[in-house]
Amino acid sequence: MSEQKSAAQLAAETKAAFDQKHDAVKEVAEKALDMAQKGETATAAFKAEMDEKLSAMNGMKAQLAELEQQLSRGGGDGAQEAKSLGQRFVETDDFKGFKDTQRKGASASMEVKADITTATTGAGGVGAAIQPNYRPGVIEQPRRRMTVRQLLMPGTTDSPVVDYTVETGFTNNAAPAAEGALKAQSDLTLDDVQTRTKVLAHWFRVSKQTLSDVAQIRTLIDTRLMYGLEMVEEMQILFGDGTGENLHGIVPQATAYVDPTGGADTQSIDKIRLMLLQASLAEYPSDGIVMNPIDWAWIELLKDGEGRYIIGQPQGNIGATLWNAPVVATQAMTVDKVLTGAFGMAAQLFDQWAGRIETGFQDDDFTRNKVTILAEERLALAVYRPEAFIYGDFGRVA
Repeated sequence: MSEQKSAAQLAAETKAAFDQKHDAVKEVAEKALDMAQKGETATAAFKAEMDEKLSAMNGMKAQLAELEQQLSRGGGDGAQEAKSLGQRFVETDDFKGFKDTQRKGASASMEVKADITTATTGAGGVGAAIQPNYRPGVIEQPRRRMTVRQLLMPGTTDSPVVDYTVETGFTNNAAPAAEGALKAQSDLTLDDVQTRTKVLAHWFRVSKQTLSDVAQIRTLIDTRLMYGLEMVEEMQILFGDGTGENLHGIVPQATAYVDPTGGADTQSIDKIRLMLLQASLAEYPSDGIVMNPIDWAWIELLKDGEGRYIIGQPQGNIGATLWNAPVVATQAMTVDKVLTGAFGMAAQLFDQWAGRIETGFQDDDFTRNKVTILAEERLALAVYRPEAFIYGDFGRVA
């Protein structure tokens, strides 16, 4: 019969197995990074393979942690782990004598001088016997769902400059013409407009040891870098002021809301309808309404004089719409403000560099075993018809 292995021997064998699992995960992660840099999409089979290898490595990591705890408690050379009260009792002389004689009236006892607690030191402490339950992976912070880009026309450019021509005036003198008479002449005014691509970027610096030892950290870094780009992109599309390296956003170019009927619009729903009317009178029917989730909740909770919801449906599943236009609720929009417009025809995004991840050495990174991971994109925003966008406020916030 083979000799029972000590905790130290088991730990060494488990460490070797863990290293193999870790190398397998590292190989898959590097392949995934290469695919991402090439713009390739991972297949379902590849994702399943990655999940399987991550699970195997995390399971081996838990076994290794348990064996290392045994070693830290003195179990590496076959020594006994912390004994329970029951084990200590059956090893007392009183119990051994009672077991051997078993005469009538005999008894055995063991003095316990302290309460049983989860402390790791002192009498009565059983904390050394408690094993941690490790949850693999990293618990990420929540991420906002980006929505504004999807409203705009997509486009690409291979130049840092995007030129386009805008019609700025039209004098229509069309009229009936008598036979042989001089026909009327109309006038058309055009203007050239230019917009430039801008770079959005940020980076993390991480040690090579961290990338090697924590399999999930590279995925977390890449995900957070791209999410950061998406957040600033959405803010630039809406509010970029056009100075320096900022995009010229939609809101700074939009037309201010003015009630085209000259009446009094007291409710939020009324005001949005009049904003849509203002855009329609400029010959640009709106295809989107952007507001803060707080304002959308306010509108959904509006009730009539009998306490019935005007548009809200607590048990319904109808998409968010007002006056036949979809509502996009995003925290990127300021509370109490609303933007309506013909997003699909009056503005366009041009991607010169699609969002991408790059790695390299910066300054003395190489000699310090560090890696710089960079995310960047390069894009331009063209707002063809500013009058197609109407921007106003509900008037509930002073």
